Amino acid sequence: MIHVGIVFGGQSPEHEVSVITSLQAAAVLDPEKYLPVPIYVSKNGRWYTGEDMFDISAYSDLDRLLERSHILRIKPRSDNRLTLQHSSKGGLLSRALPDIHLDILLLGLHGGAGENGGIQGLCEFINIPYTGSGVLASSLAMDKARSKEYCREKGIPVVRFKAIRESEWAGREDEIGAEIENEFGFPLIVKPLKLGSSIGISLVSSINDYDAAMEEAFRYDETVIVEHAVENLREINCSVLGSEDSAVASVLEEPVLDSSLLSYEEKYMQGTDPGVSKNTRSASKAVPASGMASSGRIIPAPLNAEKTEEIKKLSVLIFQTLGCAGVSRIDFLMNAESGEIFFNEINTIPGSFSFYLWEPSGVSFRELVQQLIEIGFERHRQRVNRIRSYDVNLLAEQSARGLKRTKG
Repeated sequence: MIHVGIVFGGQSPEHEVSVITSLQAAAVLDPEKYLPVPIYVSKNGRWYTGEDMFDISAYSDLDRLLERSHILRIKPRSDNRLTLQHSSKGGLLSRALPDIHLDILLLGLHGGAGENGGIQGLCEFINIPYTGSGVLASSLAMDKARSKEYCREKGIPVVRFKAIRESEWAGREDEIGAEIENEFGFPLIVKPLKLGSSIGISLVSSINDYDAAMEEAFRYDETVIVEHAVENLREINCSVLGSEDSAVASVLEEPVLDSSLLSYEEKYMQGTDPGVSKNTRSASKAVPASGMASSGRIIPAPLNAEKTEEIKKLSVLIFQTLGCAGVSRIDFLMNAESGEIFFNEINTIPGSFSFYLWEPSGVSFRELVQQLIEIGFERHRQRVNRIRSYDVNLLAEQSARGLKRTKG
């Protein structure tokens, strides 16, 4: 039995979305192969586990849920596994709980240090297998400006954009606004540089709306990205599964927009998906709302075969160019009149792991999560199957002499 620590929550505006995504994944794990262990990262950064943490209804009273849950401490090991210890809540009659031993971490965090390479770096430092992209790819993908710059260098089309730091903008609002108007014109898209789920994003139609949009985006990030708005817009998304060596693209989707931009509410608050498998240990409680699967979308996207193949090839190219692994979702902007396609952004831990794009591609949600775990194990084997230390005791041979020279 493989013990899978499912990490979710986190210090991010996408905290609640992460809970939905991860509970969905836990619900479809094969109980004959995997034992899922919840690892909930609270908004203050504490790690918790508990019997009710795979029950979506328990999160309606989060304070009560945390009261009956247990704080965890990380205890690294030397055998490519991870031990988590329960932190005692005190009291003479408190019972010591057994340690939790994990074989791999399934990362379901969205945004912040959960998707920008932070938790990935921790996993590599303590030498535990984990799912998804590595440190560099995660960090690069999270930075919308640098990922666009990197892809543009590889000949991948992107819209005209500019990244603006808050320290640069403060006190020069009118001046920078005029520069942006002259360089890009209107309408514009303004959004935080390193955030997803459509949080903090605005469509700016005139200079009169510009300041408010910038202020809103700066609430979430110290850097804002301003982009030329594509005319006759159609949004097309594609998921990619695999690694730098071998990757495949899913079917395409076209989100159905009730407004000029796909909002957080449209993505996550349009109902539930009864199609999620309920074959879990606590099925009646475990299956959460469907997250990204709940938003309006057309699958497959109504495009001709040539355009569909073009976007699929671009998706795999972007995924491998950035060095991604596991499953990602690449979002494109398309001018419906000219047919031009532009890379918009990539999500290395997409909402609901984009299972709704893989089921029509012939990969069930259960198979998708299993492949994520298998890819995680294989990437870890590749990392550890290298020389990780240099077998020479330099300190024993030279430290004393070196210290004398330093003092002298």
